[in-house]
Amino acid sequence: MTAGQRRRCFGLLRSAGDVWACVLEVNAWRRRRGDAPLAGFQELCRELAASGPGTFGELDSTGARSVLRRFSDAWFAVAKRRQTGDVSAGFPRRRRGLVPVRWYHGTFTVVGRRVRIPAARGSAPLWVRLVRDLPYPVEQVRSITLLCEGNRLFLDVTAEVPVTVYPPGEEPDAGRVAGVDLGIIHPYAVAGPDGAGLLVSGRAVRAEYRMHLADTKARRRAVARRAPKPGQRGSRRWRRYRRRARMVEGRHRRRVRQAQHEAARTVISWAQQQRVGVLHVGDPRSVLDIPAGRRHNLRLRQWQIGRLIQVLTDKATLAGITVHMVDERGTSSTCPACHRRIPKPRGRTITCPHCRFSGHRDLVAAAMIATRKPGGGPTTPTTAVAVLPGVITHRRAGRHLPGAGQSRRDPRRPTQAARGSVGPRWPAPPPGGESLAPNGEDPQHPTGRPGER
Repeated sequence: MTAGQRRRCFGLLRSAGDVWACVLEVNAWRRRRGDAPLAGFQELCRELAASGPGTFGELDSTGARSVLRRFSDAWFAVAKRRQTGDVSAGFPRRRRGLVPVRWYHGTFTVVGRRVRIPAARGSAPLWVRLVRDLPYPVEQVRSITLLCEGNRLFLDVTAEVPVTVYPPGEEPDAGRVAGVDLGIIHPYAVAGPDGAGLLVSGRAVRAEYRMHLADTKARRRAVARRAPKPGQRGSRRWRRYRRRARMVEGRHRRRVRQAQHEAARTVISWAQQQRVGVLHVGDPRSVLDIPAGRRHNLRLRQWQIGRLIQVLTDKATLAGITVHMVDERGTSSTCPACHRRIPKPRGRTITCPHCRFSGHRDLVAAAMIATRKPGGGPTTPTTAVAVLPGVITHRRAGRHLPGAGQSRRDPRRPTQAARGSVGPRWPAPPPGGESLAPNGEDPQHPTGRPGER
């Protein structure tokens, strides 16, 4: 886009931030007077209409109402959490410089790659050009959202996509249930109904987090001496450094988000092949409130459990698969054979000290999750028989990440001189990322039969 188009787009985002700040200021006045806050969407729209035209620059009433809708939804979501006993939830009281703006169907125009963004009455029309064609027909587009991430402007397009239609005999069967265990090393571990299992490795995503943190620390140490003091205006060099840091941070978030979508797409494609109609997903969000130390708390924060669940749910709904959240407490520490407590292992393989059962920890948890009922307690009934996977399919998420190719080396790592022999070479993975074990078996259990080593 041109400099003028970029300036006008950022002006719309800043005007949306002014709307957000005005709502916070009005509620602060009412709170000091002891009045009820303005949180309803209709009440906020009446206040917006009373402000008159031209109050928020080129931002039209539709875009301003989208900001009010965002504030109202956030306020009532916090109120609902407080009613359930979550006192840590706080109402929106933080100002924002740039707030995303959304326009709905009928207020914007899409012609090929050109999009006309609505502006206030009396302003010149604002046309922008997209970098790629829309993946949906124009008649299916329902809304567009202008937002800024990493100092880059994006236009988020929402479209109405029909549910997948299957040929007769290939549609998902509601009687076939699979369990999904969420994790950090394996974002998704799935246990199917016929002894089939799926492991999606997220080690490349975890390495991306680790290397990005190391790069950020090194960059901050390098510029610590020339950083401006508090209250001192920065130089152009400092502004360029901050701009570069925002670009790197945005690129890191986009890489991780793409890897999460790839992992969820892998799970849904596997479920479609197995004709799975219901997915029981273990909900591990209860562990986020447990303090586990500085390093592990960072891993939990980078886990992004809610986004993994939301991405999987969206893709499952599009494929015609039902998703139910179940309690996962005790699934990875309970033996599926004798239903006794198993101590936590150091690796990924658990072994029962009572009946000598052995299996992959995440797959055992997924098989136990498949037997639980939605809305039930954490106790797993002894009458439910967990179908443990005998044939395991291995996949990797984030093949686009640096160092995730066949070289298995991140280019951001410092090169070191090789000492001695490099040793035997590992065989290259076959196309598609299948397991190197014969017949698709788990490499940790060559026999393919659960319970044997």
